Amino acid sequence: MADRRRIRGVWRAAAAGLCLLLVPPLAGCGGRAAADRARAEVQRVLDRRSAALLGHDEAAYGTTGTRSAYVRLRALPLASWTYRVTALHSGGPGATADAELRYRIAGYDSAPVSVRRTLSLSRTAGGGWYVTADKPARKAGEQLWDQGTVTAVKGAHSLVLGAGQNIGDLRGYARLTDRAVPEVSREWGGNWTRRVVVLVPRTLDGMAGLLGSPASSYRGIAAVTTGEAGGAGRAPADRVVVNPEAYAGLGGVGRQVVLTHETTHVATRAHTTDATPLWLSEGYADWIGYLGTGRTPAEAAPELARAVRDDQVPSGLPADKDFGFSGDPTRLAQAYEGGWLACRMIADHWGKARLGAFYRAVGDHEARAGAVEEALKRVLGTTPEAFTSEWRDYVRARLG
Repeated sequence: MADRRRIRGVWRAAAAGLCLLLVPPLAGCGGRAAADRARAEVQRVLDRRSAALLGHDEAAYGTTGTRSAYVRLRALPLASWTYRVTALHSGGPGATADAELRYRIAGYDSAPVSVRRTLSLSRTAGGGWYVTADKPARKAGEQLWDQGTVTAVKGAHSLVLGAGQNIGDLRGYARLTDRAVPEVSREWGGNWTRRVVVLVPRTLDGMAGLLGSPASSYRGIAAVTTGEAGGAGRAPADRVVVNPEAYAGLGGVGRQVVLTHETTHVATRAHTTDATPLWLSEGYADWIGYLGTGRTPAEAAPELARAVRDDQVPSGLPADKDFGFSGDPTRLAQAYEGGWLACRMIADHWGKARLGAFYRAVGDHEARAGAVEEALKRVLGTTPEAFTSEWRDYVRARLG
């Protein structure tokens, strides 16, 4: 009996402990249900907010939160705009929501752009939710509307979006980009979207904010193109992001070269992969950019020309690391110039069609290793050693 009581006593104690252990999860379940309800409520508010933006209904947009974002966004031609709440953090009477924003620019994006956002919310008098702020998530790049009201100028082949820019300047960007598109298609072919989105922030700092990098990385760089390497319709259209401070220092020819260069990156994106060395992708973009400008090699490649005069012809083609924006500016300039002369040499010696075929063959290779070597052999009938030697002779002859 004593043993039986002891066993029974142990069981009771264990059962009591089990009940105590079950209490917090049950409370958690209730808390989770409340949290799920709040998250669903916030999602519905954001769905209404998105519908109002797409429907150009400022009054309806205002019922979901502050209208400042609407004013900044209303010029953006949107095909889609949706939020997906990924987390909700309560704090007193308000809350903060982590969300994925997916949007698509009508006529330009083949797939939605996806960005992470952080939204601040407060309770309305009726107990609903109200958006008080919508900002980039921590470590996420800014969007152009985060920097001010977006102004849009649509060209024949371009959409130029500016913040803090006058419409006359934006029309200038559109005009040069519209001129670039047929130039690029003439050399590369027409099998690409032939539509380009150009983003023009107010300052260099604005450019850096869009790219999520320090401004020092882009000082002196007139523009860059963002996009997914090897994209073939699954990724949104590339964005040409302008540094207005560096761009303003260029002459008319220089500005056209920059926008034609960046347009080339948009056109060649589907065949620009991890297998493509930067000397080829940047050199090809410069090769098309300089066509028809009348610039001599010495004028287009002044840093490399100086090196040749000093009897310092590079021993080999530029490496990817030579194209780093934050490194030595002279080394960077020589890398671009060397890549341009390599592509110019292929066009001169093998023809423009072979240059395009070579570019595609390298990018379509399954891996970086062997990509250039196989394309040199198959398309140009040469070897890396012979090609490098011929390139050095070409550099010396054109710049010496």
